[in-house]
Amino acid sequence: MISIHPITAEQTLAIRQQVLWPQHPIEFCRVAEDQQGQHFGGSLGDELVIVASLFTEQGQLRLRKFACLERYQGRGFGRQLLQHLIEQHQYKGLERFWFDARCSAIGFYQSLGFSVCSESFDKHGVAYVKMEQALKP
Repeated sequence: MISIHPITAEQTLAIRQQVLWPQHPIEFCRVAEDQQGQHFGGSLGDELVIVASLFTEQGQLRLRKFACLERYQGRGFGRQLLQHLIEQHQYKGLERFWFDARCSAIGFYQSLGFSVCSESFDKHGVAYVKMEQALKP
């Protein structure tokens, strides 16, 4: 089990880059809206191993830049963090939880109840789809 806690946007950057865009400089991994987002990390002891950023937009919750260090993938940390985020936000009057998912991760997200709701599209040479899940009122 990881310890889940709020972190700063700056604390997300190293893992975002290492996992999502290692071929790009760290500045590429910033999101223009980072200062308006909520950022969460999961730690094992003192080591930050997984990060996620949430943004509220028009009554919807959007996940961006969800990344777990490769050596910790497959241990259930992503599932634990996403379930925690859903539980923390499901009764806050938001309609849905959505994100752009890499096509390589569709099965993982479907196992958590998310559905594909778009055709695939390209972001910087990587195939993505939009996925979503209704949040309880």
